[in-house]
Amino acid sequence: MTAIPPRHRLTAGVHLSLMMLIAPAVAAQDAPPTAQEARTLDTVQVTGSRIRKAEMETAVPVQVLTREDIQRTGFSSVADIVQNLTASGAALNTKFNSSGNFGFPPDGGGVGAGAATVDLRHLGAKRVLVLVDGIRWVNESSGSGVGAAVDLNTIPLALIERIEVLEDGASSIYGSDAIAGVVNIITRRDAQGGSLDLNYGEYQDLGGGTWGADLGWGGSNDRAQWFAGASYFRQREISSARFANASVPVPGTGLANGSSATPGGRFVFAPPGGNDTLGGLCPLATDAAGNPIPGSATCNITLPNGASFPGGADVDDFIPFTTANRYNFAPNNLLLTPSERKSVFGQVRFEFTPQVSGFARVLYNARTSSNQAAPEPFFLGTDAGVYNPYAESTLVISARNPFNPFGFDLTTVGDDANLFLLGRRPVEGGPRRYTQDVKTWYAAGGLEGTFGVGMRTWNWDVNLMRSESRAEQVNTGSYNIRRINEALGDPDVCATIAGCTPLNLFGGPGTITPAMLAFIQPVVRDESRNTLSLASANVTGDLFQLPAGAFSFAAGLEYRKYEGSYTPDPITVAGEYNGVPSGPTRGDYDVNEAYAEVSVPLMRDTVFGETLDLSLAGRYSDYSTFGGESTGKIGLRWQPVDELLLRMSYAEGFRAPSIGELYGTLSRFDATLVDPCSGAAVPSPACAADGVPAGYEQTNSQISLVTSGNADLQPERSRSLMVGSVWSPSFADEVSWSDRLDLGVTFYRHHITDAIQAPDAQAILERCIATREPAACASYDRSDRGQIIRFDAILANLGTIKTDGWDFTAAWTLPARDWGRLRFDAKATWVTRYELVNESGDAEPRRPGVEVNNSAIPEWTGTLVTDWTRGPWSLAWTLRYIDRLTESCGGANGFAICDDSANDVNALGATTYHDLQLAWHNTAWLKGTRLSVGVNNLTGKEPPVCLSCSLNGYDASTYDLPGRYWYARVGFDF
Repeated sequence: MTAIPPRHRLTAGVHLSLMMLIAPAVAAQDAPPTAQEARTLDTVQVTGSRIRKAEMETAVPVQVLTREDIQRTGFSSVADIVQNLTASGAALNTKFNSSGNFGFPPDGGGVGAGAATVDLRHLGAKRVLVLVDGIRWVNESSGSGVGAAVDLNTIPLALIERIEVLEDGASSIYGSDAIAGVVNIITRRDAQGGSLDLNYGEYQDLGGGTWGADLGWGGSNDRAQWFAGASYFRQREISSARFANASVPVPGTGLANGSSATPGGRFVFAPPGGNDTLGGLCPLATDAAGNPIPGSATCNITLPNGASFPGGADVDDFIPFTTANRYNFAPNNLLLTPSERKSVFGQVRFEFTPQVSGFARVLYNARTSSNQAAPEPFFLGTDAGVYNPYAESTLVISARNPFNPFGFDLTTVGDDANLFLLGRRPVEGGPRRYTQDVKTWYAAGGLEGTFGVGMRTWNWDVNLMRSESRAEQVNTGSYNIRRINEALGDPDVCATIAGCTPLNLFGGPGTITPAMLAFIQPVVRDESRNTLSLASANVTGDLFQLPAGAFSFAAGLEYRKYEGSYTPDPITVAGEYNGVPSGPTRGDYDVNEAYAEVSVPLMRDTVFGETLDLSLAGRYSDYSTFGGESTGKIGLRWQPVDELLLRMSYAEGFRAPSIGELYGTLSRFDATLVDPCSGAAVPSPACAADGVPAGYEQTNSQISLVTSGNADLQPERSRSLMVGSVWSPSFADEVSWSDRLDLGVTFYRHHITDAIQAPDAQAILERCIATREPAACASYDRSDRGQIIRFDAILANLGTIKTDGWDFTAAWTLPARDWGRLRFDAKATWVTRYELVNESGDAEPRRPGVEVNNSAIPEWTGTLVTDWTRGPWSLAWTLRYIDRLTESCGGANGFAICDDSANDVNALGATTYHDLQLAWHNTAWLKGTRLSVGVNNLTGKEPPVCLSCSLNGYDASTYDLPGRYWYARVGFDF
């Protein structure tokens, strides 16, 4: 007999229990009615179940954000709202400016430029399931890969009635991706009449104006209900030059972390014979005794900053390259990326008979967004590390090139290679600009109804849905590396190529002419697409009566098909793109699923308590890619007295590999890394063993990684535990000092195995140097000069993630007085553990209280809302707290801005934001008039300086932009 693996014992037990419980249902007889139901706790309004019940609370916690809660935040997008939940982690938003700066992450999903996602429990956006009215939403497209998470910017706020956030694993209920939780967006249905809302806001010191308009109209009659609307949103960009910490590569370090691709150029090469020092510009290397080594002359030179020689530079015009010559790329970036979104949507429900009704729902969303980076650098030579033969192994800058001042070939070919690095920043061509044009459409329809089974009523529904997100990204300011190669070569050959003009990289800024640019600068167009098709059928009802209540169930079937593609520009596919190379991706898969869920009342009104309910759920998923997967869940809900609720759940979960993870082809990702061997006059024994010569200095802070998907990936698997309670003490009910008091505490734990990830490049570098571990050291190659020229970061089922923590809630409503009514709502999350173990069994640096890889896990986060209402007036004061963090000083180590260079530790202080909003609502004008004004970050606090972050000197996924953001809104109902 085959033993059941430990991972599947809960699944097998749940499935067996479900079969034993449901099988005799047809023959079951109704029991007598039970005693009066225990008091419902209003604060525990939980979804996370397919069973329809009069009581909303179950064994899992759900946070509900109503329209009033949403309006009180002052935020203008779904993403901004959910990213400020205390359980939220680092997620993409429009403060990220990443298209040209990072390349293609290993997961094949692209950088998601212009999109916004949600992360729960710091487990990543791909491990959060996003639903709209209980049905999945299509994943994002931004023209740079096949995304694996939902872009919340495709869902306009005007469409939303409320947002329900399930902070627990739910794969047995909803299938793949629901590891960290579920965000279920409930749309508006019962609006009567029309509404128009207008809003405007901007940052006091930075600009970045944001404005929008939302129009809605709804109604109903005896048999139909409908709602339709349109939404417009526009956000202006903010340049990184507007904020001091964002206007330099790393705050407090000057040009030390600037780029070696400069407007004047950096030229690292060996003169012929190795003994000509070009008048002392190219010194000979020395041995350990300080004696010159014959034949070792190496040039590392540039032109003086700002110097320009349109007629051609001479050798005497060059100077040795130093830190003072590095290029400050930061002011060209954006603090806030521009975005424009237009949406139309509608839904209708029609009752065909008292027992059968149908619905249809449609949405169309168009987004135009942009990102910007510094002019695209040329990195040429054997040390360039750009993975392109036109730059690294076939380039010859001819001695006959009219702008070559050295009189000999600079070549990368074979044993004669003498050009190690040429870095030139073509400021003449302007900054890189990436503009995304994204179209998302969604159509769903279905039938739902009821039917009788004996004395009981069962509910059923069938659903069909298809949705597509399609994007085109247009890139201006990039270059064709093949044409650069041709324009630098023999001018006689160049003359035979249509449009070819010899290229001047040696004359300094302003010497690349329009004719030169016309030959080498194309417009690059990339496209991506994600499509989701879904069909499902569900049935739920009471099977029979037990002494403690109705035995309820839900069961259903679901079919989904995912299709995705990424099509880079033809010059990229041909290997001619000077920017970040990438390959096309195309794939699809489908899944058939079946699930069952039961709710079993075990006890009602006994000496042991008011209620005790057991819930069981099981799901089987059959994927066309990797086969079958089963998950189970068990939950208990115990109400010992009418004011106290105790609950727990244990769930298995999984996440199927995405299309990008499975089928992504070789691409490049430019990671900001610190080589531990850089900067030492004499390399350590470990660095010497790694091939690092004396005097080695890392050329650039970004090192290129080779990334790729993996068709052999298996699903991630998870186990989740939740234990919690809600106490609503009766002594605080409707008394002189209190109308209602609700206190809650929840413990959570998630354990993920076979996590899909690429090896952490920084950790690999440090592990290789520290331990000489063979697997780590085999992940990258160095050139003879010590520069890292190849680094593999291929996806695999490598990691294990363990996290646990506590959620605390408190809500207190005071009685109404002549001066109004006060309500306090506090929420806090304490992350007690976060462990990410890599492929070698070692812990990665990501843990509570640490900022790493542009994201943070604060130990404590919290919010406190104080809400005062009196008649038509309301005033809300919101505090948002983020605990202190520490980080590696990275490229700032050794500078005064680093708190502890000896231990490589920098502190990011605790941050508290204050938000204030005054609102007025009057029903005497039209059907209603609403006016609100507010300020977020009232005290104008700046985000803590982040030395390890890649852009803008702060963590855009954790903190607000610097300064106050004020806004005003007006709304009319008619």
